[in-house]
This record gives sequence, C-alpha cells and structure tokens, in this order.
Amino acid sequence: MNVIETNIKGVVIIEPKLFKDDRGYFFESYSKKVFDREVQVINFVQDNESKSQYGVVRGLHYQKFPFAQSKLVRVIKGAVLDVAVDIRKGSPTYGQYAVCELTEENKRMFFIPRGFAHGFSVLSDEAVFQYKCDEFYHPESEGAIAWDDPDLNIDWRIPKEKIILSEKDKAHPRLCDIESPFDMNISLY
Repeated sequence: MNVIETNIKGVVIIEPKLFKDDRGYFFESYSKKVFDREVQVINFVQDNESKSQYGVVRGLHYQKFPFAQSKLVRVIKGAVLDVAVDIRKGSPTYGQYAVCELTEENKRMFFIPRGFAHGFSVLSDEAVFQYKCDEFYHPESEGAIAWDDPDLNIDWRIPKEKIILSEKDKAHPRLCDIESPFDMNISLY
C-alpha cells in the first residue's frame, strides 16, 4: 500500500496495491499488521456502511472525548469528496481541513484520526460508503460543525441549490461557536 501525507499531520490517503487481470481485480482493503506499521497502531471495533444519492452532504460529525473515533473510510460504489477538519485545540492546523476524492475506480482510502470532524459529499448519482471506527458509536457523545461554516469555506463540489441535508445537519454551529472537545496536550489514544 502507498501512504500519501496530506496538508495535516496524521490525516493520510491510502492507495492499496491493486491486482487486475481479465477476470477483474483483487486488493487487500485492510490488514491490521500493515496498517499498524505504515499508518498508526489502532484497533478498529465497528464497521459502518451508508448509501446516498447525488448532492447528499453528511457532516461535519465527531464524537467527543472519551469516545472520540478514528475512521478509515472508502467508497465501494460511486464517488465522494471526503473532508476532515482539525478541531484539536492548540493544533497548528486547527480549523484547517484535508480533502480526498474517493471513488470506486481509484480505490483510495482516507484515514481520519481522533480530534477531527468528518463529512462527505456525494459526487456521483449514488455512492456506497464504508468506514471502520476505533470506538463504538455513542449518541450521547455526538458533536458536529456546520457544513457551510464560512470560516472553513469548504468547496463540496456540488451547487448549493442541489445539496441535500438531514434535518440534523441543517442546524449545527460554526466551529468558532463550539468549545473544542479535544486538546493537543491530552493524548486522544
């Protein structure tokens, strides 16, 4: 696998080694041994999958400490623009974000460590999105930031009038209006 650094330390793009022939393709989508050696030692405990149509924006979500989650995300069908926003108080990249286009063709994966808000927009007619988490889902620990926070100014690559949001995702606060649940001086692992 090829690990590509992004503009934010710890957030990485992973390109698996793909084996193709006239029958189709094969690749190893996850190996704990390789991931621990090449990216970070981690123990994923939950896998999730979602299906969405063009224009859907999900996010920007996170879970508060002590139930913070790292995520390894990928697309099985379609294409998404995936976004990780650094919300770690004291981080030199606080308020900055990294993006990665994930598609069924490029087979890329995106690793988002604890301390980041996460979201994605669906760029294809339909997308099937999978992610591994290193902490179980705790609804009482949910947090979120507005997808359209003007200070972040994220280009979701979808015309604003075509964006589809859940009722919940329409009402999140801006980053400047939340108390960061993560502190760079406290280990998140």
